[in-house]
Amino acid sequence: MAVEASIADKLSMLWNLQQIDSQLDEIQILKGELPMEVADLEDEVAGLDTRIKKMKAVLKESEQEIAKMQTQAKDADANIKRYQKQLDEVKNNREYEALQKEIELAKLDIQLSEKRVREAKGSLEGKKESLLVAEAKFEAKQKELEAKKVELQGVIEKTEGEEKRLHKQSEKAREGIEARLLNAYDKTRRTYRNGIAVATVERNSCGGCFNNVPPQIQLEIGLHKRVIACEHCGRILVDQTIVSPESAVEA
Repeated sequence: MAVEASIADKLSMLWNLQQIDSQLDEIQILKGELPMEVADLEDEVAGLDTRIKKMKAVLKESEQEIAKMQTQAKDADANIKRYQKQLDEVKNNREYEALQKEIELAKLDIQLSEKRVREAKGSLEGKKESLLVAEAKFEAKQKELEAKKVELQGVIEKTEGEEKRLHKQSEKAREGIEARLLNAYDKTRRTYRNGIAVATVERNSCGGCFNNVPPQIQLEIGLHKRVIACEHCGRILVDQTIVSPESAVEA
């Protein structure tokens, strides 16, 4: 039958776990916002790539439309030349007037097509300028992404071995701690940005939130009869005999 760990042992195990996890936190701080920055840049580059592809498709459609309108103008011009030749062969005024009307309509078609081509070409130039801006932004963001990836990879290579070692230590340290305490520890770590769930009493204050710890509470902490949390921040409090048991024995 396993013997339940004493309160002092439980506190020592929690303190040890906190030290390991704090080292892991330091590695994450070293990485900083790089992982998030890389992910954001990847999304931005992908978005720009999709936008550029759509812009190129629109440009192609516009160029095809311009070519179509230019063809229509050429067809109308060819019709005018054909009608003009037919004028020499007309036999009466009715045929002559009908051909003249066709010539006038063809000329209007040419004018309309030329106007539409000018407008489309103007719009096309604007779209080309927008595409150049998007491509320049895409290239700049891609270079920034590559630089961030290199920077992140350098940090990962530098810390990977240490991080793996600490993760193993953290998992091993957790094995001896009861689930209730682990849940409280993890919840408190998630609550605070610095990840401190187990704090020492320093200068009569909680080492986590720096609020005053009454003398009676400090005395109870030193007796190791129960796990005591700071009444202000909820962090588990430990005394110097838990933090440095060797120095306590020497004292």
